[in-house]
Amino acid sequence: MRLAELSERSGVSTATIKYYLREGLLAPGRQVNATTADYDEEHLRRLRLVRALIQVGRLPVATVREVLGHVDDESLGRTIRMGAALWALPQMPEPDTEDAYVRAARDEVDQLLDTLGWSNAKALVTISPAYRSLVVAVAAFRRLGHDWGAERMEPYARLMHRAAVLDLDFVETYPSEAERVEIAVLGAVLAEPMLLALRRLAQEEESARRYGFE
Repeated sequence: MRLAELSERSGVSTATIKYYLREGLLAPGRQVNATTADYDEEHLRRLRLVRALIQVGRLPVATVREVLGHVDDESLGRTIRMGAALWALPQMPEPDTEDAYVRAARDEVDQLLDTLGWSNAKALVTISPAYRSLVVAVAAFRRLGHDWGAERMEPYARLMHRAAVLDLDFVETYPSEAERVEIAVLGAVLAEPMLLALRRLAQEEESARRYGFE
């Protein structure tokens, strides 16, 4: 397909597509002549991904470029490739390792991982942004006088494991490695707000069931 058709099918203006091409977010099309290039379905799929990351996820171009670099890195195994792409997304700041609340929170998170038997997750703690984010959140609760320890977190973690199984079952329905990593990234950008909204709707439903509308 030519640029005009790519624009029409994707809903992205030709000027924006040209900008993405210049920024390396979209691979060049097959050159037909000096002024015309041909694009295929992979360009369309990637363009939709880029658009979602920038317009919905509000990610800067430099971050999108880094994420896509990991998506396309065929030298990595699936777990590391997917993890690297997801880790390139915006994350919480690093926890202060000298903070007593952070140290206590880290102990609780480590205990949780041991209780769950998540040895693979524990092997990644030094590099996983998700681990650091959980430590920061638990430390914040403890600082405010609320005990979110391993025992309280465990049932939530087991629910999240069930969600992760569903996530990866869905990822595996895609044929290529690049598509699998792409859908995992989209899941982080688009599905996480959806899951948060479902959780809040469930809370509203349960609150109304328990307490009525008074």
